[in-house]
Amino acid sequence: MRTKARASERTTARASNVFAAAPVLGPRALNRATLERQHLLRRSAALTATRAVGHLVGLQAQNVKPPYYALAARLEGFRPEDLSEAMADRAVVRIVTLRSTLHTHTADDALSLRPLVQAARNRELNAFRKGLVGVDLERLALISRELVETEPRTMGQLREALLARWPDADPFALSVAARCGLPLVQVTPRGLWGRSGQVVLTTAEHWLGRPAEPTPAPDATVLRYLAAYGPASVKDMQTWAGLTRLREAFERLRPRLVTFRDEKGVELFDLPDAPRPEADTPAPPRFLPEFDNLLLAHADRSRLVPAGLKGRTWAGNQAYRALLVDGFLAGVWRQDGNVLTIEPFGALTKARRGEVVGEAERMLSVMSGDGAYDIRFGTVIE
Repeated sequence: MRTKARASERTTARASNVFAAAPVLGPRALNRATLERQHLLRRSAALTATRAVGHLVGLQAQNVKPPYYALAARLEGFRPEDLSEAMADRAVVRIVTLRSTLHTHTADDALSLRPLVQAARNRELNAFRKGLVGVDLERLALISRELVETEPRTMGQLREALLARWPDADPFALSVAARCGLPLVQVTPRGLWGRSGQVVLTTAEHWLGRPAEPTPAPDATVLRYLAAYGPASVKDMQTWAGLTRLREAFERLRPRLVTFRDEKGVELFDLPDAPRPEADTPAPPRFLPEFDNLLLAHADRSRLVPAGLKGRTWAGNQAYRALLVDGFLAGVWRQDGNVLTIEPFGALTKARRGEVVGEAERMLSVMSGDGAYDIRFGTVIE
């Protein structure tokens, strides 16, 4: 026992020494590494819209337009029709996954990521148990599946059918139970560029014509997360995924990873061959949509959001569209028809202002087509 204890102490000491010697990455170094993997330092000319959605492990999509703007900021030659056609062809879908939030995912990820986060969706139901007294959740899921696979339905239609079977249950709780229990996708034309359509639902398996994957270990997703958002801590990924207890997966993968520390001493993991540009690498302005995953992918967002601007892209439940300047949050923006209004959080130099206008013109031409645009700078928000 004494020998084993001493061996354990030596192992712990060696691990502590390795961690203490891990290189430190400051906010600018982390910023450039993450932006490079997000294709925000240089737009990718090689990725298709579908492959980009896969590389980014999904795009948050509470609203229809944000995924389109997200790809416009990252892909050279992007057209909104590229993503819309992929959605119409069922190569990508809109489904609730990470953080219990609607995302645009590739078909493959819809069938594999949803099982990975299913335990979190089950836990989400705990807050609605009072409204589900007497409801057999397994039976509810079976009935809901039969209903939406027979004919895609709105949530209101599904709720009405479930209330007929459980009239004493809380209607909203029944809706949550169906959404949490089943991998429901929004069928087109919802989500298509330039089209309108109410939210109509069926299961991912029915829409895509193949079964979901068995619940996977998180290891492969850890590697994909690091490829798109790293270097990152365990807590960072847990925040991004809406999952807990991912430490074991990182420890299993540790021999295949490299480690760093941030300036607060937090251990960061990364892929050995992932790009980590110099901290002074130029970062052009970028216009990001509301709910862009870049700003939601880390527990510590100091690599993107200066300390004094924390929380400035939110007001209650409303999220604002973000402007990045030199790689960091520098303002918000809005578009009303052909008028784009930029509200910086501080004064911009003449050169920076010119770069921002140039990027705004490019974004408008991609997203709104040829025409005359009015680019305005609103009152500087201090």
